[in-house]
Amino acid sequence: MFEQLEKLEKRYEELEELLGRQEVAVDQEAYSRYAKELSDLSDPVRLFRQYKNISKQASDLQHVFSEKHDKEFMELATAEVESLKNQQAELEQKLKVMLAGEDKDAGTDLIVEIRQGTGGDEAALFAADLYRMYSLYAAAKGWVFEPMSGSPKELGGFKEVVFSVRGRDAYKRLKFESGVHRVQRVPETEAQGRIHTSTATVAVLAEPKEVDMAINPSDLRIDTYRSSGPGGQHMQKTDSAVRITHIPTGVVVACQDERSQLKNKAKAMRILGARLLDMKREAEIKKLSQERKSQIGSGDRSEKIRTYNFPDRRVTDHRINFTSHRLEAILDGDMDELSDALIKASEEKKHE
Repeated sequence: MFEQLEKLEKRYEELEELLGRQEVAVDQEAYSRYAKELSDLSDPVRLFRQYKNISKQASDLQHVFSEKHDKEFMELATAEVESLKNQQAELEQKLKVMLAGEDKDAGTDLIVEIRQGTGGDEAALFAADLYRMYSLYAAAKGWVFEPMSGSPKELGGFKEVVFSVRGRDAYKRLKFESGVHRVQRVPETEAQGRIHTSTATVAVLAEPKEVDMAINPSDLRIDTYRSSGPGGQHMQKTDSAVRITHIPTGVVVACQDERSQLKNKAKAMRILGARLLDMKREAEIKKLSQERKSQIGSGDRSEKIRTYNFPDRRVTDHRINFTSHRLEAILDGDMDELSDALIKASEEKKHE
């Protein structure tokens, strides 16, 4: 195992060096590929480095036992060595699980869609807050975050925004975000200081690999049109926006963020594939009621899963009765405590 970890650490260092090269920085495809690989290796390398550091501390303490010290000092040294050995054993177990690849979601990429719900302009602003929260969380975890499509509102916020996330454990940590998110706060436009309740809907979709979802080109209707957006020198003079309709299911995806029609089409196809795979998985889950019981909630997009209460600085996840008074930190992307609680609850339900 440790020989394998040494190789992973060496590859991690190679990737860090590659990403610093100018020729890679300008090649978006290569940069994205290397960044994803680096992100996938970050957790095992981080744990391995912790393991090596603790091993060195334990080794450095061994010379104490060959020297003469008072009883109290020796008891402290013995307790310290015992603590380091326990930490070593814990890290070794985590590394074994990680290298065994027991988590089937570890390498899954995902596409996240956020839509404003009830609450008008305040709901659109809340959708933007959630978008910012996920982007900051992705940055903190070293994941690759890619905006894909967006419908910004004139007064700020989003009617809808779509992005992808790639990196180790990204799907594992974000898959429970699907559902209705509710915010309770005083809008900036509220003169009376009254608390309003608004919502936004989040859909987390696993991005299919080629083997997961084959889409028949004859099932697609592809329309192109001129992108809407700012005028002047940036005004679109070509039909670069793309709308793709999957005829058998009626699923429609539109992308206009890129100036290239090919890039918009490629993004739209990725979103379409993710939506179709999600529909397929939902159908399978409905057939397997036992599997549905092992999940947190039903996964229904209409299910209220979480409330962000600004007056009390409180975030409550209603599925697992989790409450945190770190609202600002969570909205700033510090989501590990919440994510860990959801993962733990899911694992416990599977073993009930």
